[in-house]
Amino acid sequence: MNACFRTQDGDVSEEQGWWHRAAPRGALRALALLGSLLTALLLASAAPASAHAALRGSDPADGAVLKSSPGSVTLTFTESVGLLADSFRVYDPTNHRVTTGDAEHGPAGADTARITFPKKLATGTFTVAWRVVSADSHPVSGALTFSVGKPSATTAAVPTGPDENPATGSLYDIGRYVAYLAVALLTGGVAFMALCRPPDTAPLRKPVRTAWWTLLAATLFLFVLRSPYEEGTSPATALDLAALGRTATGRPGLVLLARVALLAITAGLYALLVRGREHRLRPPSRPFLVTAAVLAVALALTWATAEHASAGIQVPLAMTSSVLHLLAMSLWLGGLTALLTTLHRATAAPLPAAVVTRFSRVAFASVTVLVVTGVYQSWRGLGSWQALTDTTYGRLLLVKLAAVTLLLAAASQSRRWTARLVSTPAAATARDRVPQTVGAPPRETPPAEAEPAPTPDHRALRRSVLAEVAVGVAVLVVTTILTGTLPGRAAAEAADSGTATATAGGIPAASVAMVPFDVGTPNGHGKVQITLDPGRVGDNSVQAVVFGPDDGISAVPELRLSFTLAAQKIGPLPAGLTDRGGYWAADSVNLPIAGEWTMNLTVRVSDLDQVTVTHRIRIAG
Repeated sequence: MNACFRTQDGDVSEEQGWWHRAAPRGALRALALLGSLLTALLLASAAPASAHAALRGSDPADGAVLKSSPGSVTLTFTESVGLLADSFRVYDPTNHRVTTGDAEHGPAGADTARITFPKKLATGTFTVAWRVVSADSHPVSGALTFSVGKPSATTAAVPTGPDENPATGSLYDIGRYVAYLAVALLTGGVAFMALCRPPDTAPLRKPVRTAWWTLLAATLFLFVLRSPYEEGTSPATALDLAALGRTATGRPGLVLLARVALLAITAGLYALLVRGREHRLRPPSRPFLVTAAVLAVALALTWATAEHASAGIQVPLAMTSSVLHLLAMSLWLGGLTALLTTLHRATAAPLPAAVVTRFSRVAFASVTVLVVTGVYQSWRGLGSWQALTDTTYGRLLLVKLAAVTLLLAAASQSRRWTARLVSTPAAATARDRVPQTVGAPPRETPPAEAEPAPTPDHRALRRSVLAEVAVGVAVLVVTTILTGTLPGRAAAEAADSGTATATAGGIPAASVAMVPFDVGTPNGHGKVQITLDPGRVGDNSVQAVVFGPDDGISAVPELRLSFTLAAQKIGPLPAGLTDRGGYWAADSVNLPIAGEWTMNLTVRVSDLDQVTVTHRIRIAG
């Protein structure tokens, strides 16, 4: 092998060709191939759906009263769902579990879940508790009731708690926060070393290694907790071998394992980068940068395929946007941390202005990408302006927008200090100390010349960058919370589908509403399940079942219900409910016009205690 390599300036030293010996093209091709393969596998695992599964409908419908026993229960969701070993639990009126077949997808596809009954069900009210995993890897659960023959008193409690075990959910969220922070510090730190090329990378090596180990530990932690998180069990079940086996064969678990493999490849590439910097090589070779870019994209895909981008409208575009958003955030926040570390360590000599200028360009490009992808993701997640204030997702997005505005203000201040730093005489001196020709020996400084002390501009830049990092961490925390929040578009879709009708055993399904009440006395609270059949213009039958504080059916001395359509100045129209022994009903209530009606419900629990509550329900045409 020749000792020199040809460049535009002629032959350079053997040192300049180090990348080609320490990182031969064959090794770089192998690393790039592995990264590309994992990238393709991660892309293939994304499927169109709407972020966070929401129950679109059920057969039998929630609250339906059937003439005969159904042969099965089928749930239809707004996206494809994954089934668990215990996705369904059905309880009879005496709170005994009903024997069912295994959970499976229905004939309509992966957005359905179904169980069958091997025997006919007796008369009475049955409770169905369900739990599935949405396409964006978040578990969702709920419950519904239906009655065979007529409603009855039941001791089965309808689950109203969270979708996850609080301890498991908290630990899993912590793992996600740590993973997001670690990938930002790892990606941004390595990119700062490779693209901004500070003269001394020693202060950055320990933070980068720490970020790598932290991300590896967080990924393994999430893998171990995945099964308890999906099944809503305690962290104590995390090390069950059967549970780990289920995680290893599920899509979220495979994505986490792919992240571990990518981290192993990244470690090898980082070792090459550090060795190259030790040999005072200036720019890494193009094959090295391409390989690093492939690995960075593949690593970002392990988040995109397990979050909102993998489900919903425009999945390919959303996945691309999510990957670019995460990479831009990592380059900016991780690069800021690397710059702050370098500025803090540069006490004997100021950091060359060329390094700060290179990062300023990278940061500007990152901010541009963040703004463009952020606007798209906001539109995709919200679906309407109203969702910006009416949904948790929208309100969190407003908080993130405020934090990003502060971040941009801090970044603008940093750019001003960078411009001043570049224009100062000290910056020119620092530039003179940087070799002007790649591969050429650095210019010597006279021995008597002392290193200049950090200038006021350097100190101001350090403070400005520190402010950027602090606000950036806050933005990262809000972003992590957003990835676990039901998007406004999906929330609106779930709300719209809540009054949709279906067919249950040939009987038109009803519009069902659950109306909470509280009279303000001990045990004076509960909810009333109101079933309006068929929930359309014209005559409707009404059934109302009162549930007490223990979620069991409760008897009350009086229940009054009326309907008002304020937009058309119609009503109130009294329903005339009568006690039918365990539930209240009216055989015919005429609702003449389609629209959003207001139900006024009065619940009296004793001679003195009563309360009136309102609830809106949509009547179809």
